[in-house]
Amino acid sequence: MDSKRQHKFSRQIQKDLSEIFQRDPRHFFNNSLVTITGVEVSPDLGFAKVYLSVFPVKDVEDVFYNIEQKKGEIRKLLGNKIGKRVRIVPELAFFHDNTEEEASKIDRLIDNLNIPPDKNTDQP
Repeated sequence: MDSKRQHKFSRQIQKDLSEIFQRDPRHFFNNSLVTITGVEVSPDLGFAKVYLSVFPVKDVEDVFYNIEQKKGEIRKLLGNKIGKRVRIVPELAFFHDNTEEEASKIDRLIDNLNIPPDKNTDQP
């Protein structure tokens, strides 16, 4: 269970990373639309898992390759934003959040179901 301190720090990192990415999105993501869907930090605040949703889905690998190449730069920019408030800037790990994609797949499956009407009900 996350402590209040972890939760507050997670929200702050999410906000600061969003601002960093919004300043120059093409530098980090080329032409993809990327949303930070969540951040989880370790109890010692030294490690942060950052979850990203990527659109279009076909660009996921390129986006994550680019993010990995720029991870040091991203951490430095984050340090510039939060460095005066914390003792350590967390190590960052980026993960793909495909919740939205999975929900879309399920919606399509449900929409394509062919369910015959119940014969026991009286239909006009």
